Amino acid sequence: MMAERIQVGEQSFQNLRSRDALYVDKTEYIYNIVTSGRFFFLSRPRRFGKSLLLSTLAAYFQGQKELFKGLYLGHAEPERAAREGREAWQEHPVLSLDLSSDNNKIPQTLEKNLNTQLIAWEKLYGKEADEDTLALRFRGVIRRAYEQTQQQVVILVDEYDKPLLDTLQLPELHKELKDILHGFYSVIKGSSHYLRFVFFTGVTRFAKVGIFSGLNNLNDISMDAAMAGLCGITDQELVDNFSPEIDALAAAQKLTREETLRTLKKKYNGYYFSEECNVSVYNPFSLLNTFYKNRFSDYWFATGTPTFLVEELKSKHFYFPDLEDNILVRKQWLENYSTESQDIVPVLLQAGYLSIKEYIPQRGVYRLGFPNDEVRYSFLANLLPIFAPITDSDTGDAVWDFQQAIETGAVEQVMEKMVALLAGVPYGSIDDARYYERDAQVAFYFVFKLLGQFVETEVHNNKGRADIIVHTPEVIYIFELKLWSAGTPEEAIAQIKAQGYATPYKESRKKILLVGASFDPEKRNIGAWKAEEFTPGAKGAQPVV
Repeated sequence: MMAERIQVGEQSFQNLRSRDALYVDKTEYIYNIVTSGRFFFLSRPRRFGKSLLLSTLAAYFQGQKELFKGLYLGHAEPERAAREGREAWQEHPVLSLDLSSDNNKIPQTLEKNLNTQLIAWEKLYGKEADEDTLALRFRGVIRRAYEQTQQQVVILVDEYDKPLLDTLQLPELHKELKDILHGFYSVIKGSSHYLRFVFFTGVTRFAKVGIFSGLNNLNDISMDAAMAGLCGITDQELVDNFSPEIDALAAAQKLTREETLRTLKKKYNGYYFSEECNVSVYNPFSLLNTFYKNRFSDYWFATGTPTFLVEELKSKHFYFPDLEDNILVRKQWLENYSTESQDIVPVLLQAGYLSIKEYIPQRGVYRLGFPNDEVRYSFLANLLPIFAPITDSDTGDAVWDFQQAIETGAVEQVMEKMVALLAGVPYGSIDDARYYERDAQVAFYFVFKLLGQFVETEVHNNKGRADIIVHTPEVIYIFELKLWSAGTPEEAIAQIKAQGYATPYKESRKKILLVGASFDPEKRNIGAWKAEEFTPGAKGAQPVV
């Protein structure tokens, strides 16, 4: 029964409604959109319900009133029509274009696919002899659809930017595809008087600067507070629509209902799509899969590992711990982003690997970070091999022993493992000592984070900043890493003491370990290290190793 209610991956509004499957009613948003303008653009991450949204819009404009019974639009449309003195559910010609296919990466294939779609439309509305380009044929289809039906035309474009995203790292090819799409879409502005409604969806907003330069009347609702819940599932929608599934999941996982809701929120919620941060939503793909399979897993992330994003971050020496809610970007820069800037942060945000955490109006900046644990741990796991390669021998008992060593304060075993991991780091051809120490710091961060520890980097106090602080249930580690030429392990520990890095934790009743390490640039690894236990009130820390 649950499997029948939950239709994972179903993008057809008609199929969901005709099969009596679960549909979270988003038609009030649709009513507000179709009654407030004609030209719209929406950016949302992949697998976030954009295709279902367009399918619902298509059903509305095709007058399929029976599909809307019991939904907000089912009563709102007749009431509005009565007020306006017109017939409800007027049928319009709908031209739907889907560019989500992976085979649009080269100009010839993209043009072939556009040609195939035009042929289908031309079978309905005809073609004239002098229409010998994609743009002219598209313009002709729009005009004839209007003339033959005496109703204005609706254009719905899904994943308009997929060909561009697939070629971000291939500038020449990217430009060719961009030129093709620009010429095709530019027809829309000149056909405005034939059009009732136009809606574009995609992952990225950057094409407003390029592809849509002629469509200056396109209303970008991607970050409108009123549309924050348009795609995705809100907390209230979760409770109102998925109560049987929540209870079934709780039973399967041997959790209480409250524990189940907390876990769902921590793992799949956390997406904010407005600077007000007034509504957070769950990833719908992960949520539906969780209920369908009755278990927690990384469903959304598994559908598209961001290999090129990982490589871009690596090549730019991005400081990965900043992904933990510590990326600041200017509002104007983010909203005016274009592909020519080659900055990866806007792509990470729009693709769903980052989310808005807050908007700071006094500074005009957004603070960004991972939206939830699914993205956090999956993304870090993809980055880990760059800084701390895990081999087949590091699985099973070996990982368990390492985790036990961390949690019990067996610092010698912990450091031996870290030295072994760093020995396998593929540093590449860049010979810059500035990155050695930082890469070691990032490796520590990844390893401890993925083993379930609470890890902080660059922790500030009024005297300085500690490189890494790791919290376990019983032990707190304070690491200070130095280049070989900048100081010995003993000097690193002396710095921890002098700067008072351990002082904030002296009331914690946990064992506090101070670890100093020197990084040898020739070995590109830790050359020496030393650890002492910090005893509050004592004259000095007690040597461990």
